[in-house]
Amino acid sequence: MESVEETGVQGQWTGWPSLPSNDSTRAHPAALSSRLPPQLPQPPPPRDYGQMDHNRAPPPSGEATSSVMCQLVSAEGENLGAALYLPQNVGPPQLQDIVNQLLRNEDKLPYAFYIADEELAVQLGAYMQQKNANIEVALRIVYQPQAVFRIRPVNRCSATIAGHTEAVLAVSFSPDGRCLASGSGDTTVRFWDLNTQTPLFTCKGHKNWVLCIAWSPDGKHLVSGSKSGELILWDPKTGNQLGTPLTGHRKWITAVSWEPVHLQSPSRRFVSASKDGDARIWDVTTRKCVISLAGHTNAVTCVKWGGDGLIYTGSEDCLIKVWETTQGKLVKTLQGHGHWVNSLALSTEYVLRTGAFDHTGKTYSTPEEMKEAALARYEKMRGNAPERLVSGSDDFTMFLWEPTISKQPKARMTGHQKVVNHVYFSPDGQWLASASFDKSVKLWNGITGKFVSAFRGHVADVYQISWSADSRLLLSGSKDSTLKVWDIRARKLKHDLPGHADEVYAVDWSPDGEKVVSGGKDRALKLWMN
Repeated sequence: MESVEETGVQGQWTGWPSLPSNDSTRAHPAALSSRLPPQLPQPPPPRDYGQMDHNRAPPPSGEATSSVMCQLVSAEGENLGAALYLPQNVGPPQLQDIVNQLLRNEDKLPYAFYIADEELAVQLGAYMQQKNANIEVALRIVYQPQAVFRIRPVNRCSATIAGHTEAVLAVSFSPDGRCLASGSGDTTVRFWDLNTQTPLFTCKGHKNWVLCIAWSPDGKHLVSGSKSGELILWDPKTGNQLGTPLTGHRKWITAVSWEPVHLQSPSRRFVSASKDGDARIWDVTTRKCVISLAGHTNAVTCVKWGGDGLIYTGSEDCLIKVWETTQGKLVKTLQGHGHWVNSLALSTEYVLRTGAFDHTGKTYSTPEEMKEAALARYEKMRGNAPERLVSGSDDFTMFLWEPTISKQPKARMTGHQKVVNHVYFSPDGQWLASASFDKSVKLWNGITGKFVSAFRGHVADVYQISWSADSRLLLSGSKDSTLKVWDIRARKLKHDLPGHADEVYAVDWSPDGEKVVSGGKDRALKLWMN
């Protein structure tokens, strides 16, 4: 006898089909709904899903519509056990219990559930009706762990701090979120007291604009790079310059990245990228350049020091190069972009930036203790998956890479209509955001690179973005003088934050989630809170 698929509604229905194994047939449950027989025999009374065994068996006959065949899948695409037949009145709270039980979590963790990249907010029966989905095909439900803490969205400007006499070009909170630094076109670096919201130290030493600043992940140093190519180390506790400026680059500094603290504690080495086409690794104890990474044929625009000890550089020569850090050997070159590479981001960036510090505010007495805590956080965040890298380019596209596995990109992400200026993974690595000169911010799946949503609201170029620590909110700063806070789950604008008198060049959300800082052309630093 022909199967239902072949005969349409004329064939006699002979029971539940076996689950398709390939994703293409599961992608659209509605695709087969028009071919179901008009009358189905009575199937499954719901099974006790809490006590599921992992051997899938077709449900007994009973009322066909009383349960839904579901396959729980991790964000990485791995099935969690076999398919389950769940009652139609099961919604996200019950799914959360099931996942916690199947994963044998001792402490109950919060999860969000997605079907075809859309969050499930209703019961399964209501979803099947809304989508007119086919009951014969297993519903693929992706579960995503959520942060156990919740960050409140910032919605008011708590302070406007004057001090800089030229545009603010870089802002950055310390890894523990307790200190704040800024770099400006007035050639100074400033440290700010977050309790009194006043300037703490004004650090003079650069001869030209301060283009980038970076805190060491143990919070003990801040390095700044200028338009004249020198780098200066500062002590955040005193505001003093540590030694003489580090010279070697022939043109301006474009980016700086520190070696992760789980690889080296206390923090000792950082890498700088320059318009001169080189990247250099520096040692803060000897104050010397220990390795020069030469190989790009044009300006190096961005650099990241990865959690596995590799350095990634992006350049105006359209290439991304991967380097090992003991001798500075080139490991591989990632090709694909048709124009300048502007921005790189790592899926592990948040834990690399914050090292051992998390939302609990715990402090550490020794570098060893810090290294251990940082390693545990890194391993937990990364899981079994490789570290992912994303690149944004002047060719309007982005590529998602898994450099340790392949030279080929995992995904090519298109949709922006102008230059992609900044890319950034969410702290949990599940999402990826991109800011563009096309006035939009786009949201992508951080694991597959699939497009999820576009956030429109800015009326000019979007310069920089930053995530809240719980990965639920995204912040953007724009040429239109506003900041905007976007709600990731609702996929819409949460708060519009006007206040700056001119373009907003730099934004940062503190790792503890409590404050946002912004700076730009109007020379003012603004702090935003809830």
